[in-house]
Amino acid sequence: MPTQRRLPHIYPDDRWLFLTWNLHGSLPSSHFPPARKVSDGEAFAWVDRYLDGAHAGPVHLRKETIATLVIESLFRGENLGHYRLGPFIIMAKHIHVLLLPLTSPSLLLKSLKGATAREANRVLNRTGEQFWQRESYDHWVRNEREWNRIAAYIERNPVKAGLVSSAEDYPWSSANPRWSKSVHTSVNAARTSACATDPATARIPA
Repeated sequence: MPTQRRLPHIYPDDRWLFLTWNLHGSLPSSHFPPARKVSDGEAFAWVDRYLDGAHAGPVHLRKETIATLVIESLFRGENLGHYRLGPFIIMAKHIHVLLLPLTSPSLLLKSLKGATAREANRVLNRTGEQFWQRESYDHWVRNEREWNRIAAYIERNPVKAGLVSSAEDYPWSSANPRWSKSVHTSVNAARTSACATDPATARIPA
């Protein structure tokens, strides 16, 4: 996503995080948002439309093996207690996901991207090549209404891109029946799960 951004990002506690990251080389420097001044939201929407088109550049996430290993890694991170996993989508060039971090967001993202890059490079018979763009887009969810809006945005991404007519038909989405029962589908559901696991750290603002 927009690579003008630079770490460190600000990470408030106990908030859901909307994350997007894309393949290295999928967003050429000549294809940044227009030079006129735009908001972060406008820049995000511009880049997301470009990535949805998958006009050129790598599309490794179209490979079933790679898309599957990325999804399995998302679930592995939840099983390890790094976060609560909400809706997600694996597109040809990029990923959208809602997470409730239970550890440092910077560390969990580094771990997630590093592990999937190594596994994907093995599938591609590559060693040591950059797989993901280093920078990621993040947005802290303010309330339940915004959570629901972002969740719908994520799962409707392939419909908007013209890949399927129904969100449930896209195989690499939390809306698909193969994965849908394993993700948190609301702020309240995640609150119940997090409180059962760790009452001291599971405060989620609605």
